[in-house]
Amino acid sequence: MSLDHEAIRKAYPSAVTIDDSTGAFDASGNKISLTQSDIDAARVTLNNEAAAVLYKTQRTGAAGTTDTIYPSIGDQLDALYKDIVAGTVTTSGAFATAIKATKDKYPKP
Repeated sequence: MSLDHEAIRKAYPSAVTIDDSTGAFDASGNKISLTQSDIDAARVTLNNEAAAVLYKTQRTGAAGTTDTIYPSIGDQLDALYKDIVAGTVTTSGAFATAIKATKDKYPKP
């Protein structure tokens, strides 16, 4: 039997030890009676919380995305400087279009 440790900790904050074969226990070593519906509800909550911030990791490449991510800070500053010099600090400038491409690809939920 494999338990969903993260969901158990979410559903039962007093759980300090979770063992797949023996169950969950509090700080005093008392066994916690686990209810599958509580664990399932906690898993749904955890999945929703993760989905709400997934776009942030996608935009930076931390989620394994490599196709459209924010340029490095150095490249962003370089694009901004070039836009300033060229007088194109607008929504059609190189800086704005690079940032917009990433935001469009991974929008906030």
